[in-house]
Amino acid sequence: MAASLFDSPHYARLFPTGEAGRLFSDTAEVRAMLLVEGTLAKVQGSLGIIPEDSAFFIHRSAMEVQIDPAGLAEATGTNGVSVPGLVAGFRKAMEAPDHAQYVHWGATSQDVIDTGLMLRLRSLLSLCEKDLRETLTALAALAETHADTPMSARTYGQHATLTSFGAQAAEWGNPLLGLLNELPALREACLMVSLSGAAGTAGAFGPKAPAIRTALAKELNLADPGRSWHTDRTPILRIADWLTRLAQALGKLGEDLIAMVMSGIGEVDLGGGGGSSTMPQKQNPVAPSALVALAAQARGHLATLQGAALQKHQRDGAAWFTEWLTLPQLCLAAASALTIAKDQAARLSPRLDAMAESVDDPLGLVHAEALSFALAATMTRPDAQAATKALCKEALASDTPLATLTGRDHPALDTATLFAPAHQMGQAPADARAFAAKVAALS
Repeated sequence: MAASLFDSPHYARLFPTGEAGRLFSDTAEVRAMLLVEGTLAKVQGSLGIIPEDSAFFIHRSAMEVQIDPAGLAEATGTNGVSVPGLVAGFRKAMEAPDHAQYVHWGATSQDVIDTGLMLRLRSLLSLCEKDLRETLTALAALAETHADTPMSARTYGQHATLTSFGAQAAEWGNPLLGLLNELPALREACLMVSLSGAAGTAGAFGPKAPAIRTALAKELNLADPGRSWHTDRTPILRIADWLTRLAQALGKLGEDLIAMVMSGIGEVDLGGGGGSSTMPQKQNPVAPSALVALAAQARGHLATLQGAALQKHQRDGAAWFTEWLTLPQLCLAAASALTIAKDQAARLSPRLDAMAESVDDPLGLVHAEALSFALAATMTRPDAQAATKALCKEALASDTPLATLTGRDHPALDTATLFAPAHQMGQAPADARAFAAKVAALS
């Protein structure tokens, strides 16, 4: 078993991460940190903190220099952070000591690491938004097409009243729509630069510290927090929480699809399934199972991240290391779940015959709630419920349809209409169409 299935060629198709996987590679981290170093020099040069010619040289070099991440291993193992080794390697690669001395001027390792991380998280959220929109489009198409397709709803795993498959698709999609709508505020509040120096005081920058931070934020198109957030991990936690809720919403899709496939009648067609090594007749719900597993992984990592957010004083190495061990896996779990869900939603379709078989229960007990309310028009609600329960009990004991028994005992009721699935879905069709309209209205 690979240490991380996301990095494993063996499991690449089971837990695919798409473009997001490249954001959490050593190379991507080094490139992001070099971008921060180069941009910091650029703004410091413009503000007269370091010589302008040195700032220009550093900024250009940061775009061109290649640093082998493996070459940072020894220094990182010694220092506990990669930035000292990165800065040393960058200065050496520049081959211009007079300019190189101004690299990393006044910054601390956490400034560079956290700001570089924010650049990569910004890219991750953009990828998530793209996949979210595609997933929503597929679910909206199902909701619109099958707004009036009856299916049995389930409570406690048992058939309850009727809903529609379109409403079920909307139920999967509405949380995703909410998450999509949260993204602008999340970006604005959490994607921010870090530039506070060794102990969060920005002392090495002098009185120009706020101006440097503001200029760096503008150049990198990140927010200026106006403060140090070295040990305030709220921005990280809010992004991690969003990603975890995304994974949970997709896990719900997975759980429901597993139940619908394994129901005994197979109400949905997944558009492909997994085979057994010994049982050729089986088609296993592999993609839905992966969604459930990824949701569980995200939950666990979020709990660990929340614990790591309780940091001591102005820097807490152990808590910070815990974040490094956890956050990338959570990010990739959410990205992988979206990749899987996008594909699954596009291939998903209801098996209409099987769905109709589920709805057309020979005994018609799925209509019991509707019957109780119909009876309540001529008797008290408790009496109506008691009468309905008695009829259901007799239907089970005598294997007689509930509609037949109702017609016998309550001939005034229009049982043909009362027991027709099209009349028992309540707001389900309207809810399905409302969701589809919201998705269609997305800009």
